[in-house]
Amino acid sequence: MGLVGKLEAEILILAPADKFHEVWGSRPHHMSSATPGRVQKVDLHEGDWGNVGSVIEWSYVLDGKSQVAKEIVEAIDKENKMVTFKIIEGDPLKEYKSFRVIVQAISKGEATLVRWTFEYEKLNKEIPIPVKLLEFVIHMSEELDDHLIQA
Repeated sequence: MGLVGKLEAEILILAPADKFHEVWGSRPHHMSSATPGRVQKVDLHEGDWGNVGSVIEWSYVLDGKSQVAKEIVEAIDKENKMVTFKIIEGDPLKEYKSFRVIVQAISKGEATLVRWTFEYEKLNKEIPIPVKLLEFVIHMSEELDDHLIQA
């Protein structure tokens, strides 16, 4: 079993793809109000919201434990409604040498298909694949969907 891996999941939501992508691409700090039980705060450390190269720090709760992850926005593809983040500091890097998160919103008629992709390299073979983190972002997507369709 290799140390380098890729994990993907898809979920259908009701919110428009444009709105979902706008939050992840331009307003990730709104996640703390959309998913308050999971995300405590999202702070901008460098750059501007919605710009490639910006550095964002997430404070969140995973499995009942407070966690922090600092990431750089590597790409924002407005046409394909896709955002790529690379984790550069924080709790995920205690187990992973590298960790990249890609979120894409794809219009599917009345619904939106949200695709999450994790590309990672584990520090050693005993480290589990990041299934719990993937479940976490799926639940965040569901809560953001509820938040967006109520707005």
